Amino acid sequence: MDELRVAAIASLTPLEELDADPFAVDTRSQHAMCARWAAEHGCVVARELVSCGLRADHHALWSDVDAGQVDLFVAANERVLARALGSVEEFTAECARRGVRLETTGLAEPLYTSAMKAEVHRRLSMPTAGYDGT
Repeated sequence: MDELRVAAIASLTPLEELDADPFAVDTRSQHAMCARWAAEHGCVVARELVSCGLRADHHALWSDVDAGQVDLFVAANERVLARALGSVEEFTAECARRGVRLETTGLAEPLYTSAMKAEVHRRLSMPTAGYDGT
């Protein structure tokens, strides 16, 4: 049987919110959580999406589904979905209308130390310098 292909949804949250909500800012950890869920469920991440307040019917969400390249959506948790989408309820209804599953990982968010926050800050504040977070 072919693996299900997942679009992992992460929330685009300003770096200024790092101290208050580091997980919401750390899209890399959000996507890693989705990849872990996908691997545990026999799926493969085919697309990583990052958005903030996106409309439920936005082309960016559905283009890979329409092209047959994505079978389901997954997000780290409901809080991430609430930040990434304009309306979780409308997106859930659109998924149901199109017959596409929407899942959340059910995994615990990491507990951020000051060193972890500093790493996220460095990674996100220096993208134009070619820094890739490693």
